[in-house]
Amino acid sequence: MGEGKKQVGVLGLGRMGAALAGALLGAGHDVVVWNRSPLKAGPLVDRGARLAATPAEAASADVVLSCLSTYDIQQPVLEAASPKVLVNLTSGTPAEARSAAAWASSAGIDYVDGVIMAVPQGIGTAQSRILYGGSPTAFSAQREVLSVLGEPVFLGEDAGLAALYDLALLGIMWSTMAGYLQALALVGTEGVAPAAFTPMALSWLSAVGGFLPGIGAQVASGEYATDVSALDINAAGLGLLVETSRAQGIDASVPAAVRELFDRAVASGHGAHAIASVIEEIR
Repeated sequence: MGEGKKQVGVLGLGRMGAALAGALLGAGHDVVVWNRSPLKAGPLVDRGARLAATPAEAASADVVLSCLSTYDIQQPVLEAASPKVLVNLTSGTPAEARSAAAWASSAGIDYVDGVIMAVPQGIGTAQSRILYGGSPTAFSAQREVLSVLGEPVFLGEDAGLAALYDLALLGIMWSTMAGYLQALALVGTEGVAPAAFTPMALSWLSAVGGFLPGIGAQVASGEYATDVSALDINAAGLGLLVETSRAQGIDASVPAAVRELFDRAVASGHGAHAIASVIEEIR
């Protein structure tokens, strides 16, 4: 190995695990991989990775990355592996991450929990970002290795915070995609093609993104006064969207759910307030 290079174990060779191992190989690290099905390791072995026969063999590396499908599947693998330093990149809930961190602490393992904010094809590129929480010492010691995978962002010692951020950010993505698909279905009822509509949608999303800092400031202060667009006007607009969706013969579940939330907030006394006041109903 070259100067600054480490031996890295990778547990799990699904699409994401294989992408992680591939990026580490490309950066010159000594990579040892383990997967329940050894056949998946073939392309990585061809590139210079070593195939471990057991999780424990892979876990003898300087640092181990775990990227399995669920925490339930991962836990017996980790117990069999018993690594010295573990960076857990298996997706799950904050509670699962904290439970894994507690187990690691009891087993004398330096633990960092991470969530990958990228698709497998983006690993190792400037577009990849990975959020981490857990042991600051372990994160600092492994930062060079982790930087190979994408921009590492450390959120603090709470091992569950990365998973919380992950789900919060994905919630924005899923809501946005659902709204976009609703829009495509709606304009599509009049023969408007996605290619014709999407540029306007992108421009609109850019403008909407500019609203977020102001909404966040209102949430932080709890002051929801507005002279721009009151909640009751937006709730009425959602009613028009629901009505038109149904009239055009498409499903209205997405806007109907948001309308129901907005209507509850109006009924709670926030009709004259800004949209930010809806958080009180969510809470």
